[in-house]
This record gives sequence, structure tokens and C-alpha cells, in this order.
Amino acid sequence: MTLKAGNILEGTVVNITNFGAFVEIEGKTGLVHISEVSDSYVKDIRSHLKEKDTVKVKVISVDESGKISLSIKQATPQRKSMKPMEIDWQREKEKPSPKDFEDRMMRFLKDSEERLQDVKKNQDSRSRGYRKSSS
Repeated sequence: MTLKAGNILEGTVVNITNFGAFVEIEGKTGLVHISEVSDSYVKDIRSHLKEKDTVKVKVISVDESGKISLSIKQATPQRKSMKPMEIDWQREKEKPSPKDFEDRMMRFLKDSEERLQDVKKNQDSRSRGYRKSSS
């Protein structure tokens, strides 16, 4: 069987590096980049794969020079857990009224102005302690 993009094959991990794993398929070696190992973030590839592991890989591409790009995550079937988000419509109806929003904004503005005045007082008291020397 010739290697073509889209083929799903079994291979053996022959070498592991920081950026990916080399997998031997049909007598040739291809690279599974670290980003193609799992659906989740992979910090250390060695926690997912070990040398001589048998893995199912999908051929992503084969370029003119013979480099083979492989993917483990694309070879596994997609999880069906990705379903549309359910919305609780009763809770949506209980949103705060515009008056509640205005009250919150007024409290926020009042707190912000008080904090700003405190900062200005601190800066004024600090600047009084220092005087420029005339040389």
C-alpha cells in the first residue's frame, strides 16, 4: 500500500524528541508533531508515548523529498460529546433590570472616585516630603 494523505495505518514509535515522535510505517519513518499527539495540550510528549509503542496514525502529507507528516489525534474518531450548549431559558428571563444595572454603575463610579481621591492624597503627601535643591 502506498502512503497517501488520508490513509490511517498502524505504526511503531521508534524515537521521541521534544517536538514530536518518529513513527515507522510500512518501512518508512514519519513525524508526529507534538501538536498532533492529543486533542489536549501536550507539555511532555513522553507522558503520552514511549518508544516501541504501537499507535494508529493518519498520514497528513507526504512531500516531494519524502518527508511524511503524521497525526495520532486525527486517526482517532472524534468524540461525540461536542453537542450544542443548552440554555436555561428560565434563568435568562431573570436577568437584572436596567435599574439594577444603573445602581451598580453608580456604586462603581462612587467607589472609583473615592479610590482616585485616596491615590491623589497619597501622591500629594509624598511630594511634600521632597524638595528640589537649587544648585
